[in-house]
Amino acid sequence: MNKLWPDAHAALEGIVKDGMLLAIGGFGLCGIPEALILALRETGVRNLTVASNNAGVDGGGLGLLLETHQIRKMISSYVGENAIFERQFLSGEVEVEFSPQGTLAERMRAGGAGSPGFYTRSGVGTLVAEGKEHKEFDGHIYILERGIRADVSLVKAWKADLHGNLIYRRTARNFNPNAAACGKVTVAEAEIIVQPGELDPDEVHTPGIYVHRLIHNPMLNKRIEKRTTREG
Repeated sequence: MNKLWPDAHAALEGIVKDGMLLAIGGFGLCGIPEALILALRETGVRNLTVASNNAGVDGGGLGLLLETHQIRKMISSYVGENAIFERQFLSGEVEVEFSPQGTLAERMRAGGAGSPGFYTRSGVGTLVAEGKEHKEFDGHIYILERGIRADVSLVKAWKADLHGNLIYRRTARNFNPNAAACGKVTVAEAEIIVQPGELDPDEVHTPGIYVHRLIHNPMLNKRIEKRTTREG
């Protein structure tokens, strides 16, 4: 039941390979599994499809994997803060599947719940709806979206116990719970790790049954994605 691995490199050993689909938690630079992303880059795996809210920034988050040309396709709702991504997209190096933010979260949740898909009104009449099944319910048109079932999910928690029960803190409780649930194999990194029984069960966001491997990462890089100031 002890799911703690020595480090990020060891936790990814034997489970990552070329051409796989990954779900990665985080919102901007908040709640991203920094150590696991760095270790993934160092494995050298390529042609990855990554489902994540955004593509990171230059020199941070998933931007590290774009720098090394390891990502073939992004399934995202926002990619506006990464110049490398923009260049690779415009040159045809990276494929993009845009998904409205709520739709992307639900696609991950559906995959984790065992649902192959769902109907939504989001995206109807836009490029998002092209090539997708349309169906009318109660006088409104909906499109069919497929659930996401990732080969591997990488998530970031604030606190975890050795059984893999996870608690996220504030904004980091964004895509992480859904990403954790939709992975065939889920690896989590946590700032704080405690013994089983020390977490209040009512505060657990992701039950340990979804988490297969766990690493401790107390060293954090609290970068600001986009600094906004005003004159005094």
